[in-house]
Amino acid sequence: MRRLVFVLLLSCGLLAAAPPNRIVSLAPSITEMLYALGLGPRVAGDTTFCTYPAEARSKPKVGTFLQPDYERILSLRPDLVLVIKNPIGVTQKLRSLGLRAEEFDQDKVGDILASLERIGALTGKADEAARLAGSLRAQLDEVRRATAARPRRSTLFLVGRSTGTLQGMVGTGPGTFIDELMQLAGGSNALAGAPMQYPNVSLEQILTRDPEVILDMGDFAHAEGRPGQPEAQIQALWAAYPRLRAVRDHRVKVISSDVLVRPGPRMGEAARALLALIHPEVQLKAGAGKRP
Repeated sequence: MRRLVFVLLLSCGLLAAAPPNRIVSLAPSITEMLYALGLGPRVAGDTTFCTYPAEARSKPKVGTFLQPDYERILSLRPDLVLVIKNPIGVTQKLRSLGLRAEEFDQDKVGDILASLERIGALTGKADEAARLAGSLRAQLDEVRRATAARPRRSTLFLVGRSTGTLQGMVGTGPGTFIDELMQLAGGSNALAGAPMQYPNVSLEQILTRDPEVILDMGDFAHAEGRPGQPEAQIQALWAAYPRLRAVRDHRVKVISSDVLVRPGPRMGEAARALLALIHPEVQLKAGAGKRP
């Protein structure tokens, strides 16, 4: 009789399923969320690019979110695989293999906060996720208030380019969380009218748009976990174009941290960093806006 009651309650959804114990993350941002929620011990595997926090580097690697190793994932016996939205149907493939896979949209700030709270609900960490999401909202609001009365500075954010040259550049366009964070930090996106989220950018376009601030992540080595080009060499490339306002006013900034391109629990830190780059004259209170 007792077993029958249990089965009936479970089938009606009145008993919660046990939280997953073996989680595979297919995105660095998701990995960061799991660790921020205290779920590091439950991470059974993550991607090649999951490097933060340091403990994530030692987890079994399952490829990348666009090139996952399905056999490796199966061998880890996960009871939950977390995936970000992608164009190659990774979630459907995982489900066809009999795995429980959940997909998240992380294009915009609101999406990121919603995915954090949903991960909390999936893993039995709903309260912790709600607190962290609330803290992130407060941090972003702090930056928004600090720049509310400031003039918008035209800002170009380059996520990568060819090594040793101002060619093959890829910028940050509209509809991205980076675009939102730049606006929060008092910038106006120089690529606001681009037809895609991460458009190719030519030197001619940059000369025409003449942004006030250029944020340059260097070549694509950073995305592959390799050392990037030295800052002095990057600055030398831009110095050849003194007609640019950003060059003339010493507002070409070389970005060495991946915090600005990770849509995860370090968004508050990213917004503060962008504020310092775009409006260095604005000073926030020391220690404010940090995660608990």
